[in-house]
Amino acid sequence: MYALVENNQITKYLKGNKGLTIGEYQYPKSIFTLWTEEELNSIGIYTIQIDNTNKKNEEYYINTDISYSYADGVVTGSYGNPTSKPLDDVLFVEGDEIPSDKSVGDVKQYGLKSQKISIIKQQAGGLLAPTDWYVIKANEVADYSVPTDIATYRTNVRTKSNEMETQIKACTTVDELEALYVYTEDAEGNSTRPLGEWPKEVI
Repeated sequence: MYALVENNQITKYLKGNKGLTIGEYQYPKSIFTLWTEEELNSIGIYTIQIDNTNKKNEEYYINTDISYSYADGVVTGSYGNPTSKPLDDVLFVEGDEIPSDKSVGDVKQYGLKSQKISIIKQQAGGLLAPTDWYVIKANEVADYSVPTDIATYRTNVRTKSNEMETQIKACTTVDELEALYVYTEDAEGNSTRPLGEWPKEVI
């Protein structure tokens, strides 16, 4: 993306996909691919440099719109300070516009912790589903029991699910929650995250 600068002010934003007129001169769109940066600058066109310093993970934060500025021969697009998404559930309170099927105290917006815990529960259910038939058969067939390795695996999945939920619930800031999912690599090249991993499937 480009910006047209006239009299030290940004007057237009350009995608570089069509020609344009500057003053008395017309320029074809090919200038954006054939001209050097210096040649474009000479007629007031600058490639916008995006500054991502303030940009954060949109899964956890609401970033601002980009604001543009020109200084010292450079056009910069910058983000403002982001706003963290709610960590805990936001509830309806008196004065809110409350839907007919909701009441004061009901969840208005699920917080990040609730969303993450919901995903953990779904993942655990997905891991257990392929072995559910063992449990069903054991309940219906008197002389059949769930194989030890299957029973152990199912227990480990539930244990890990509970551990993950406990870690998530313990977070007091969005940054702490985000950090649970960040992988780091050790000297041997193994990647791990604080939240840990699910047990290895047995089938």
